[in-house]
Amino acid sequence: MFGFDELKLVFHPSENRRQPRPTTLFLMKTTKFISAISLAAIFAWQNLPAQAPARNHTSHDWPQWRGPQRDGKSLETGLLKTWPQEGPKVVWRSPLGEGYSGIAIANGLAYTMYDEGNDEYLACFDAKTGKRQWRVRTDRKFRNSWGNGPRVTPLVEGEMVYTLSAHAKLYARNAKSGAPVWQHDLVTKLNDEPPDLGYSNSPIIEGDLLLVTGLGSANRSLVAFNKNTGELVWSSHHDHPGYSSPIVVTALGLRQAVFFTGTEIASVSPDDGKIFWRHSWRTDSYENVATPVFIFPDKLFFSSAHPKDAGAAVLQMKIDNGAAGVTPVWKSNVMQHHFSSSVVHENFLYGTDRYILKCVDSRTGEQKWQQRGFGEGSLIFVDGHLLVLGTSGNLALVEATPAAYLERARAQVLNGKCYTAPALAHGRLYLRNESEIMCIALNANN
Repeated sequence: MFGFDELKLVFHPSENRRQPRPTTLFLMKTTKFISAISLAAIFAWQNLPAQAPARNHTSHDWPQWRGPQRDGKSLETGLLKTWPQEGPKVVWRSPLGEGYSGIAIANGLAYTMYDEGNDEYLACFDAKTGKRQWRVRTDRKFRNSWGNGPRVTPLVEGEMVYTLSAHAKLYARNAKSGAPVWQHDLVTKLNDEPPDLGYSNSPIIEGDLLLVTGLGSANRSLVAFNKNTGELVWSSHHDHPGYSSPIVVTALGLRQAVFFTGTEIASVSPDDGKIFWRHSWRTDSYENVATPVFIFPDKLFFSSAHPKDAGAAVLQMKIDNGAAGVTPVWKSNVMQHHFSSSVVHENFLYGTDRYILKCVDSRTGEQKWQQRGFGEGSLIFVDGHLLVLGTSGNLALVEATPAAYLERARAQVLNGKCYTAPALAHGRLYLRNESEIMCIALNANN
């Protein structure tokens, strides 16, 4: 993808030119008209989301953390705008264990991770029926006072599924059978320890590379493996690990992998790990958890709870004298994400400021509205609306508008602790808590 600065329009002086014949004039006008359409198409294409799509999947799958474009936004339409009094239809439920791993849906299968007994598992379910297809042990149980179990959301591409355990064991397995392809223990591979609250950083694929947050060793904080063989291709950066998952964006003519680590934000080349820019961001206990949000064409939104400075900021990427960098557009405490991430729609951010759902203008940081009742809940965007899941299992359909909080439907769908973000695929919403996974029909065809 290219930027406007890569389009060079050359105009020649018209003095002393012979006037064209009518036929020539018609052809010139027609050519200009077609050129205008072509240029408009280029500009329209330029305004498409620039984040790395999950490849080899239909637009209606949800094959990785935060969905097809890794931005918390579904590509689907036809969402039910009203629900029955008892709530939308439950298609299936299946027992599960502890953990906060998200749900990835691809090629008719749903994947997540959980604990059972003293062990941790990666499991695959039939997305239509909920019947478990297979499960494989990935590690021993992770125990922590803030919550037990795995944190990473599996990533599905083609015939492979990738994930990491809470103790930082990295796996590549066959997506249909669960058979092992390759694996690494990052503790051994990188000679370091996982963060205190458990490894939580969901990987991302860029080309033939699987980009993974490292464990903080010198020049090993960010790493890339060949997705097919598991060979270490590059390593880069030095910082304490955080808990956020990376994104890949195109801005300023640069393809950039953006990592939110323990004390800063780092942009690197996904090809070789070369650092483009760094920006300091300090919180208590390295708790940078929420995933960055790309705001087209050149801005990024970050947010954390327990900040040393401001809890939220929009940074604008720039190039000065050939060097890439960032400058703050605004920063404030208007939005402090603990573990959930925001979505952006038409320049407005929607997310939870600790225990309050908010809408914030990404251009200014101005709060447009707020609503309580979801705890530190999570949300996704679909068909002009927000699907908001509260931490106590209450689900709401909210119009994505800065005008006011406009709730269209509400239902109690789960009980207990619900810290995992929803996933939507083929008109069905997939949710989980610490004891079950469920599927809800949200499209009239389902």
